[in-house]
Formats: sequence, C-alpha cells, structure tokens
Amino acid sequence: MRKPNSFVLLAAAGALAFSGTTLAAQWNLATPYGDASFHTKNTKQFAEDVTKATDGELTITVHSGGSLISHGEIKPSVRRGTVQAGEIFLSILSNESPIYELDTLPGVASSYPEAIALWEASKPDITRLFAKEGLMPLYAVAWPAQGIYTDFDLTDVSQLKGLRIRAPNINTQRFVENVGGKPTETEEADIPTAFSTGRVDGMITSSSTGKSMSAWDYVKHYSDAKLWLPKNIVFVNKRAFDRLDESSQQAVLDAAKAAEARGWEASMDDAAESAKLLTEKGFSITEPNEQLSKELKAAGEKLFEDWKSRAGEEGQQLLERYRADLDA
Repeated sequence: MRKPNSFVLLAAAGALAFSGTTLAAQWNLATPYGDASFHTKNTKQFAEDVTKATDGELTITVHSGGSLISHGEIKPSVRRGTVQAGEIFLSILSNESPIYELDTLPGVASSYPEAIALWEASKPDITRLFAKEGLMPLYAVAWPAQGIYTDFDLTDVSQLKGLRIRAPNINTQRFVENVGGKPTETEEADIPTAFSTGRVDGMITSSSTGKSMSAWDYVKHYSDAKLWLPKNIVFVNKRAFDRLDESSQQAVLDAAKAAEARGWEASMDDAAESAKLLTEKGFSITEPNEQLSKELKAAGEKLFEDWKSRAGEEGQQLLERYRADLDA
C-alpha cells in the first residue's frame, strides 16, 4: 500500500481543523523564507504567541523556506484552504492589481516612517482586495531599503547595461529594464546557486538579504540607493478564521498586532546589523553619487508614470491619502 506524502497528511489534518470537527484548531502557515530571516523568526513568534494566548486551543505550525509550498502557490493554497495561513512578498501580486506594487516604486517611500505611513494608507485597499478572495491580512512588515549589489563600484547607470540582475517581482524587473539590465527572477533561497552558476551578475535587494545569503562570496560592492522598502504580508483564510471562537479570534488579532510592531523594529535593527556585517566581510557600501542618483531617479519616474496610468483613480486616491498622512 502506498503511503501518503507529508503534504497530503498536512492537508488532511488542516481539513479536519478547518471543518471544526476537532476540539483544538490546527493551522499550517507556509512561508518561502528561511529560518535565519528576521521575518521567519517574527512569524514563528506570532505562532507561539497564539498558542500561548489560546492555551493550545489554536496551534499554528510554520513551514519555512518553501518546504511545504512554493512562493507563487502560497496565496492560491490559502485561498483554497489547503493551508490556513501564509506569508508572501506582497509585490509578487503585481499582476493582480497595481495597488500591490506601490511599495516597490522608487521615490514613493524610501524611509521607515514613509513605509509605515504607506502601509497604513494602503491597508484598507489591500484588505478589500484580499477579502474578494476570501482572505484576511493579519500583518505586514517591511524589508530594509533596497540597494544594488555588484562586483564593481557603481558610479554610472551605464555600468548596469546588459547585466543579469536578480529582480524578485514585476516592478523590480521593469526597473532593471529601465536601467539597461536584464532582469532575472530568482527566489531568495536560490541566490547563491544563481551567482555561482553565472545566472545572475548582480541583484537589487536589501542589506538583510545580502547578509542571509552570504553575498560577500559573490560580490563586494553595495550601492545603498534606498530605492524602496517592500513588504511581506501574513494572511489567513477567512473561513478558517471565522470558525474560531471569539476569544481565539481576538488572540490571533492581538498576536498579529504585536507581530507587526515587533517586525518593523526587527527590520530596522536588522538593517543596521546587516550593513555592519557586510562591511566586516569586506564590502564597499556607498551612497549613489549625484549622477547615479539622477539616473536612478529618472528610471524610477518612468516606472511611476507607467504605474499611474495602470492604477487609475483608485491608485491616485491612495497616493493622495498617503501624502496627506505624511503632511499631517
């Protein structure tokens, strides 16, 4: 007799919990990020907080590093109820709505205060979009600001022409094209292999990812361009949430609120720690000179104009709300 694989067993266990036929609810939460990531550490703490607050009436098992479901399949799997919760890089949903890619537009939010304000302004729109698919956001946390990794000192955008540059989402891919590079989509866990096999020459990502992926083994220069601060979002199947009793629901919401606050603080701390380690590993970390800043800004403005044409009135209203919050 053929034994069922682990995914089938997990799905079956989740279905039982989902149906409400067990005394204690058991959720599976899939994330593509490894255990070393501050995001995963935060997500695991969230799960532990829920278990503790519900006295074990709700347990959440975090499956990290894409071990259960690949990144692109996490949202569809949560929507179907195959797993109850998931964590994804928000902007991988760019093809579904321009709203999802706003946090990867250069010049919109380049600092933590701006990124927090952008999340608060966009939360109602993202919640509404998720609700249409039977999903509910729990919390979101930004990565540190994105810069450019190369094996040379980047002083002029022409140096990027023809380079294969890792770009994890559609908007970053468009940006790479605008600066003359060749975008290559590579999951975080595959970065070392991509560099070692020559599939990528550089990447646009945070100091945090550079640290976790031991970027010093492949490149030695980091241009701290502070292009944008993209977010991860943790979300749940709404039917699974609704099946919980009221006290368990509140425990999830309280743990999510704590995870969001803790996660943003962890992101800030990790940005500083990662930059320090990169320097210790021989990295040259520089800020763009005047010429490079101007060229990167031009590439970003082209991206922004394209976004506005696609986002329409909804996107414009979101921008106005965000900018009003900044000015308040």
